[in-house]
Amino acid sequence: MHDDDLVIVGAGPYGLSVAAHAAARGLDVRVHGQVMRSWRHMPPGMLLKSEPWASDLSDPAGAYRLAAYAATRGRRAEHGVPLPVGFFAEYGEWFARRAVPAVDPRTVVAVRPRPDGGFTVTTEDGEERGARTVALALGVMPFTDVPAGLRPLMPHRVSHSSDLTDLTAFAGRDVTVLGAGQAALETAVLLAELGARTRVVARSRDLVWNTVPPALRRGRREAVLAPHTGLGCGWRNMLYARTPGVFRHLPDTTREHLFDTALGPAGAWWLRPRFAAVSDVRLGRTVVAAVPAGPRGDRVRLTLADGSGTAVPTVEVETDHVIAATGFAPRLDRVEVLPEDVRRTLRTVGASGAPEVSGHFESSHPGLFLAGLLTAPAYGPAMRFVYGAAYTAGRLVRGVERRLRAERRPAAVPGARSGRRPAGAGVRG
Repeated sequence: MHDDDLVIVGAGPYGLSVAAHAAARGLDVRVHGQVMRSWRHMPPGMLLKSEPWASDLSDPAGAYRLAAYAATRGRRAEHGVPLPVGFFAEYGEWFARRAVPAVDPRTVVAVRPRPDGGFTVTTEDGEERGARTVALALGVMPFTDVPAGLRPLMPHRVSHSSDLTDLTAFAGRDVTVLGAGQAALETAVLLAELGARTRVVARSRDLVWNTVPPALRRGRREAVLAPHTGLGCGWRNMLYARTPGVFRHLPDTTREHLFDTALGPAGAWWLRPRFAAVSDVRLGRTVVAAVPAGPRGDRVRLTLADGSGTAVPTVEVETDHVIAATGFAPRLDRVEVLPEDVRRTLRTVGASGAPEVSGHFESSHPGLFLAGLLTAPAYGPAMRFVYGAAYTAGRLVRGVERRLRAERRPAAVPGARSGRRPAGAGVRG
């Protein structure tokens, strides 16, 4: 069985960026997945929240940025002008055709370590191939998070927002959207604009809206007080965006806390005027029960309570469908392509269930590399966004090259002397 130097599982922004860097370094790289799948399947009308200049996929020469693709389409990728998500998906496909070897669209169903240190990669049709190293760039879909009380009602009465590709079926129906982030607020707006009776329920006491971004070119004082970053303006965002490597060295409890709280739920500035179309907004509320309702059991009865635990009367709401825009939980127990025994042995960031990774994005299993959302608890909020792909891609590929060199290095002969001191020799404790 021929072993590829690197097999990449996933063909979204992170997988494609890693592949572009690996190919440029001359590695024998193979990419599996449907290019930009989750982005292509978002409902029509959704817009990219990140600024165009913060949404580039990464190639070593920087030749295939979003602005370059926009120019081929006769458009400009302008600061402060949101682009359609569909346009961004087309950009990713354009990038793949130019910077990445041919992508195998088959889904990988298993990645199993071999006794010799390599891996066996199995695709959905049962074909097995060998790999010397593997990079999992799984995107967000394996990690969708839905409150436990709603899961028994999926998929007919409850959906996660990321599972929906077309909202037109909800026109004229009563729909309840859970959450206070961009996915929840934009989904609610699109539903209302389609004629659905839309309700938003969120634990937050207030909705947070991003402010209109200041001009890229500003006075020196304004730029110093609130510098632009790929994650928004401000010095804290600057730290998250520019120094993920520093974030990785923080204590586990600190990283867990920041992953849960940094860059919390907020709506895009351009969505706020349109949100007036959503007339039923219930803040400071959480769902404590959900049961089938209606004569045929095809509706949902939600019991809502005060989100802070204050003793107030509960409220019941009956709705046709619930859309949980409740985020993602990047945990190893959801990485089903890895055998359970491998998942159990990987080091994690505290008790989060998320994997720890090295300075080159290598997990504690040699040769197994990780990219994207799965590394956000280790490296910080930048890895929740396309922006983090540039930081990840080059470093991960250098880690792959180091691992490949280590495999080629001949084993030491017992009793032989070497002119090189062992690592750590002569270093005082």
